Amino acid sequence: MANVFNSAAFAGIGIVMFVAAFFIIDMLTPGKLWDEIAEKKNTAAAILMGSVAIALGIIVAAAIH
Repeated sequence: MANVFNSAAFAGIGIVMFVAAFFIIDMLTPGKLWDEIAEKKNTAAAILMGSVAIALGIIVAAAIH
């Protein structure tokens, strides 16, 4: 049962880190990043956020391991 709790805790931390990173990168980029991705279909902005998601996934996986 402890392994389930630990996995859920790390997943929660990972989600919080992703949301925080999204808002930080949104503040650092000109304009609204979500509008660029969702409404204007900006591929470069989507690639940027995909890269951030992969990087955070690698960091969280390394922390769990």
